[in-house]
Amino acid sequence: MTNVLVCIKRVPDPTGEVVLTADGSAVDGRFAGWTMSAHEEAAVEIATQVADGGTVTVLSVGLAEAEEQLRSALAVGATDAVLVETDTLGHGPADIAEEIAAVVRSREAGGTAYDLVLLGNDAADTGDFQVGVRLAYALGRPVVTGIQTIAVEGATATFKGEGPDGTEVFELGMPCVATVLEGGVSPRYPSVVGRMKAKKAPLETVAAVGASKGAGRVGLRVPPPPPSEVVVLGEGAAAAPKVVEVLKQLGVLS
Repeated sequence: MTNVLVCIKRVPDPTGEVVLTADGSAVDGRFAGWTMSAHEEAAVEIATQVADGGTVTVLSVGLAEAEEQLRSALAVGATDAVLVETDTLGHGPADIAEEIAAVVRSREAGGTAYDLVLLGNDAADTGDFQVGVRLAYALGRPVVTGIQTIAVEGATATFKGEGPDGTEVFELGMPCVATVLEGGVSPRYPSVVGRMKAKKAPLETVAAVGASKGAGRVGLRVPPPPPSEVVVLGEGAAAAPKVVEVLKQLGVLS
């Protein structure tokens, strides 16, 4: 039986056009719609698989609208949710990590301890990837990043992920923290029954613990699309030498 906390974030749908706010400080999701990242969807799925009779709590730090993403996670198997209600505009990874750590400590003081804390490997909107490591440091727990599957045996968790040289395997004693990459599991879609249960599932709203220290981010920018260029190599058999030359440049032929 494993108690798992999964941290999720309300982000603009990455399949839509990327539009920035007027000051360039954040991604504007008003036109693309809102969702949670594919990494976090995978983390929720992993949590429901390894809980084995334990609890799966989902947590988000943000405005009240983040309840939509929390309810989506509840609809696929999470048991309860926590919303740290605050405007995160200008928050940095250290700020978010401290808010999550405060919830973990508060729940532990109330008798609910989390064996695993899972996060997405990086934020889908700002690209921040420090929260998991900063959270582990704040809690004094070991951490592993970029994992895709988890197996729990007793008080030990085994993590697997794809590294530059193939599959990497890590074993950590619990409690611990891990950041999840998509690809290791297939997140499920919420059923009608799941959505109905999610509407009634407990969702606790708590206040933020302190003032933001800031992200230190100057701003975001959307790079221009790469130029489109077409080169005609020739016609018929006369183009063959040019094709061979291009294949050599690409390293296909030696």
